[in-house]
Amino acid sequence: AEMERMMKVQDVLLKAMAKKITWWAAAEILGVTDRTMRRWRERIEKDGYAGLADRRKGKPSAKRIPLATVEKMLSLYKETYYDLNMRHFHEKLRDEHDIQLSCTWVQKALQGAGLVAKRHKRGPHRRRRPRRPMPGMLLHIDGSKHRWLNDERWYDLIVILDDATSEIYYAQLVEEESTRTVMAGLREVIETKGIFCALYSDRGSHFFVTVKEGEKVDKHRLTQVGRAMKELGVQMIAAYSPQARGRSERNFGTWQGRLPQELRLAGIATAAGANAFLRERYIGEFNAQFCVPAVEKGTAFRRTGRSDLNWIFTVQTERVVEKDNTVAIRDRSWQIDKTRFCNTLAGSTVTIHEHLDETVSIRYGPHVVGRYDRTGEKLINATTKQRRGKGGSMEGGENQKQVSTGSHTPLEISPRATKGTAAFSQQSSVATRRDLGQSKRPVPSRMAKTTKLFKSPQGFPNAIAVTSEGLWIGEQKMSGAEAAAYHLPEPTSLTENAWLVDWNGKLLKTVTTPSRNTSGMAVGGGYIWMVANAPPEGVFQVDMNSQLVSHRQIPLGPANDGGGCPQTQRAAAPRN
Repeated sequence: AEMERMMKVQDVLLKAMAKKITWWAAAEILGVTDRTMRRWRERIEKDGYAGLADRRKGKPSAKRIPLATVEKMLSLYKETYYDLNMRHFHEKLRDEHDIQLSCTWVQKALQGAGLVAKRHKRGPHRRRRPRRPMPGMLLHIDGSKHRWLNDERWYDLIVILDDATSEIYYAQLVEEESTRTVMAGLREVIETKGIFCALYSDRGSHFFVTVKEGEKVDKHRLTQVGRAMKELGVQMIAAYSPQARGRSERNFGTWQGRLPQELRLAGIATAAGANAFLRERYIGEFNAQFCVPAVEKGTAFRRTGRSDLNWIFTVQTERVVEKDNTVAIRDRSWQIDKTRFCNTLAGSTVTIHEHLDETVSIRYGPHVVGRYDRTGEKLINATTKQRRGKGGSMEGGENQKQVSTGSHTPLEISPRATKGTAAFSQQSSVATRRDLGQSKRPVPSRMAKTTKLFKSPQGFPNAIAVTSEGLWIGEQKMSGAEAAAYHLPEPTSLTENAWLVDWNGKLLKTVTTPSRNTSGMAVGGGYIWMVANAPPEGVFQVDMNSQLVSHRQIPLGPANDGGGCPQTQRAAAPRN
């Protein structure tokens, strides 16, 4: 190559010396400056064609790395860091051995020494999907099977990360990725961070039901994980290729290139030790190294006040109770004892809940009719005998705070709230027993628990309606003697409002209505219906722009009884 260069330069210089071309033209042909061309002319006149040779040949580069540094770097890789990836090894050289070399130079040196194989040619270009702007909007969950403990044992590493920041919320080694191990991770994230908006996963059988391989998932047939996410209002999104979930796939590449080596350097050889290492140290270090800031401030996580997560994150199976009051799943069966509300449940459909701690609960509607440990033995509450007497049923201890609702969440109140209502509850129960002619059998009392309290935008709330948008509140204004009794100022207008607030009490919308002394409301179809007790009584239909659509006087009760319309107006026709 050097000789070919010299021959080309020589030919051009000969033409310039023969005055067939100018020296300026020769410089332009060779792609050099006129100053370089003058130097070449002087060198060829002084030393002949030998003066055209590159004079840098044979001289060491000024940027040459000392041989001792290269030998130390190669020795460290062969003896200590032989299983680290290139970037990880470069960070160790910089942080722990104070060897300041570029990552590219280290890679080429290791490849030249035959210690690292050259990478294959990259595949086709793909456009990366933009991150979600806020944490909690989309979470990735996936498992990676690998020899994480540097021996012949294979484990699955289940990781849950945020799409907006790549922050790791959960990472644990398990024997196998399954419904229970995935539920355990999701429950921990919800308990620590809150409920998120969407979950992105592959099409594993514990996430989705795929009727035919390669086709789309059936979103109407829910798995146990899908059912739990639906109960919490979390959208599940299926990925149809590894490239679609590239963010989590690249994340696992980083995990596989770092975690086994970190476990080896820490001397950890058990799955339990690795999980403790992940929780106590490495997840924090990983997040500090690889987290990115979110595009927008704030969070889409919503703290959950639900106390029924232990019921949601279970494997649920419906079974019909046999005539001998037993239920079975495969080769396991459970005996249901007599309950206080029913002698036998034979023929009834019950739900078997297999909890994450391997205990089993059986529910009939809102009632827990049996709890069993992993061996099938009954779990009896420690205070059951005190409440039910000797030989009392276990169900009675379980359902002391249960109410007859369709919800799995028992309604309770705090001791402070109980103090003010205990006397009323006791008097009410005694009066009821007297009316029914009973003296011994207690009447079940309904217990309630206040989970959130906030004020209405203004005035007195006297009507409420729950919608998907939020909470609608109907206003009731007081005037005259009623206002004075409550030390309220006389209102300037007797028209009453309907307010839409979110679940934190923030006002979202106000609709003014002609209703007076409102006692009830309903919302739907883009309209608000307000029931008025004060003239003109009736039901007012108002749209969302405060425009009256109709006013109907409906006979809800006798005249002047404080509710509905007067009897004299029952036949009144609707008017707009």
